[in-house]
Amino acid sequence: MLIQFLLQVKHATNQIVMNCADIDIITASYAPEGDEEVHATGFNYQNEDEKVTLSFPSTLQKGTGTLKIDFVGELNDKMKGFYRSKYTTPTGDTRYAAVTQFEATDARRAFPCWDEPAIKATFDISLVVPKDRVALSNMNVIDRKPYPDDENLVEVKFARTPIMSTYLVAFVVGEYDFVETRSLDGVLVRVYTPVGKAEQGKFALEVAAKTLPFYKDYFNVPYPLPKIDLIAIADFAAGAMENWGLVTYRETALLIDPKNSCSSSRQWVALVVGHELAHQWFGNLVTMEWWTHLWLNEGFASWIEYLCVDHCFPEYDIWTQFVSADYTRAQELDALDNSHPIEVSVGHPSEVDEIFDAISYSKGASVIRMLHDYIGDEDFRKGMNLYLTKFLQKNAATEDLWESLEKASGKPIAAVMNTWTKQMGFPLIYVEAEQQEEDKVLKLVQKKFCASGPYTGEDFPMWMVPISICTSDDPTCAKMQILMDKPELTLVLKDVKPDQWVKLNLGTVGFYRTQYSPDMLENLIPAIKDLSLPPVDRLGLQNDLFSLARAGIISTVEVLKVMEAFVNEPNYTVWSDLSCNLEILSTLLSHTDFYEEIQVFVKDVFSPIGERLGWDPKPGEGHLDALLRGLVLGKLGKAGHKATLEEARRRFKDHVEGKQILSADLRSPVYVTILKHGDSTTLDTMLKLHKQADMQEEKNRIERVLGAISQPELIQKVLTFALSEEVRPQDTVSVIGGVAGGSKQGRKAAWKFVRDNWEELYNRYQGGFLISRLIKLTVDGFANDKMAAEVKAFFESHPAPSAERTVQQCCENILLNAAWLKRDAENIHQYFLQRKAPPAMV
Repeated sequence: MLIQFLLQVKHATNQIVMNCADIDIITASYAPEGDEEVHATGFNYQNEDEKVTLSFPSTLQKGTGTLKIDFVGELNDKMKGFYRSKYTTPTGDTRYAAVTQFEATDARRAFPCWDEPAIKATFDISLVVPKDRVALSNMNVIDRKPYPDDENLVEVKFARTPIMSTYLVAFVVGEYDFVETRSLDGVLVRVYTPVGKAEQGKFALEVAAKTLPFYKDYFNVPYPLPKIDLIAIADFAAGAMENWGLVTYRETALLIDPKNSCSSSRQWVALVVGHELAHQWFGNLVTMEWWTHLWLNEGFASWIEYLCVDHCFPEYDIWTQFVSADYTRAQELDALDNSHPIEVSVGHPSEVDEIFDAISYSKGASVIRMLHDYIGDEDFRKGMNLYLTKFLQKNAATEDLWESLEKASGKPIAAVMNTWTKQMGFPLIYVEAEQQEEDKVLKLVQKKFCASGPYTGEDFPMWMVPISICTSDDPTCAKMQILMDKPELTLVLKDVKPDQWVKLNLGTVGFYRTQYSPDMLENLIPAIKDLSLPPVDRLGLQNDLFSLARAGIISTVEVLKVMEAFVNEPNYTVWSDLSCNLEILSTLLSHTDFYEEIQVFVKDVFSPIGERLGWDPKPGEGHLDALLRGLVLGKLGKAGHKATLEEARRRFKDHVEGKQILSADLRSPVYVTILKHGDSTTLDTMLKLHKQADMQEEKNRIERVLGAISQPELIQKVLTFALSEEVRPQDTVSVIGGVAGGSKQGRKAAWKFVRDNWEELYNRYQGGFLISRLIKLTVDGFANDKMAAEVKAFFESHPAPSAERTVQQCCENILLNAAWLKRDAENIHQYFLQRKAPPAMV
């Protein structure tokens, strides 16, 4: 391959140092403008640092010139750099596409370059490809001509790109169909799908065409390229990648089949499309200075994807889902001693992969949501426009964004936000109320919230916390808003009667947890039962209590009592969050001999809503009803609820026999139910369905639930299947994770399997974030000190540099689980027994 650079030599030198990995340079030369070319006489590779030094026999003088490099690289199988992706044609042949994934530091695997976000350039790309293949890159094709040396090849030339970073360059060669449209502002939008599946690109096309004008309007900056392509790639490690003008996706993050895709897949596709298109402005047009500011790109895009989906699909009630999906997940991770600040200084490339985590994405998005709420939408948009226009085609740091938002809003943005991005963790705010005649006097105290219990550190970290307070008078409107910028605060709420409740953190927007005094909490419980508290506040209240119990600040029994107050709950997201917490508790109690008792509790909590919903959609139901039905039936089925299990088996039989195909929304709950209570025949049937599935979404759906099977020899069969040719490399992780999360036996077996196959798994994912995900899914559910020591010892002798922090977090979680079990197991057991006991005779 040949690459040419137009360079400016700033200081006379006889060496050029650039990034390069897994590449052999054949020749290199430099020609100063209007002068003879000089050939490099030595190439010194520093493999550890992914660099090469080109040495020249004479000094290269100051001025401009052309550097030419002729080199050979490999089309690798690592899902990074320039790699090959395996697919099957409609006729059943195995073929390969050639695709790229350069973020964070892998453009250097495709061509020698200066591979850092701040070193921007324009790119002229030409590809020589077989004439029956589709060739795509960031820009539009400007010329396509036969290749002189081989009549089966063509040379495809693309327009020059704007000034951009190397990690956003992309090219794809393969066989694809596409659907296209033009957005309202005239941009050509195409969605590329596997051959024969163009129909499945229509949903994403619709979302993309609506989203581009939305962002143009929101940022008040037009989309800068003539076209945008969204393409589904078979083997893909991440969910998607925002390459400028050519966004690559996993098939499941882009393709929607009107008949066989479930509601949650539609929602996921809408969110991922919204996320990647936001990057076209925020990330691509203005790029972070260095990977320390990665959170700016990712946190921002993770926040605005919800804004965009809310605009396109108001019926999704997506902001309530944000709290369950991002906000609470970030708080869970950030309460650990082994968390990290949003902004992390990054040195070596292997450290970059480590920060693609829930702190950069989910905590980043949560603090931006809090900031947006604190500033107000109008000033926020003004500030965003200032920022984008000031740094157009340049690079920026976190401080630059704060400065623009400060200018637009006149509020102390940098001072407030530094407390959230530069220190790890977040506060717990303890609140108590005292009635003074017609008023309520509130006393607030903030301390760092720790998963291990009350904070006892020497230093006292402090946050500047925007706090909003509402009362039962109007639960949807803030009675008071203040910025808490000291450890303690006393407030007077005027005209609040003794029997009125008071709630902090309206809308669950502030990134903190709240602990109420017992009488304040007592007052709030009826507002859960009668639904007078809005859904997002019911969810936040329950989630805070659960975390306080997990940290040993209150008793778990207190939370179980509150969970029983959700008997009239109609909201999907509230149930989803409740369900996640019960799952955590269920995993914890699988280490005891009264595991069956929590299954009874789950059935009791979920059966009233299960009966109300039934199995079949009713007229007038929408997206959220479909999600709720799937969630509840899956929960009841897994817990062994008799009627649910029988119906699931009946419907599964009809499905397999082709009598009555299951609707996509019911497949996961039915599959998980019949596997959990199934035998080897059930597993064989599922594996057969997997083999027959033409759609990646259906294959993934099955892969995720196979681990529910409970017999030891079948668990082994599923684990072996995970590494087989039948499962795409990126999906092996979710099969093993499903086994670990499926049962106590599964957890032990999965951990042993990962250790036994460590070399293969590590080689497959080395340096990527999939290795972190694999470790977390496999060991997070253990709950004794011995296991924590075993995990630690294993990774000391099998180091995984990009997952070092994940290993520490997992060990910490295992120790926290062990402490939780010791502290609360007996009380929980007693509570379950007492629920079953007949009332005492008087």
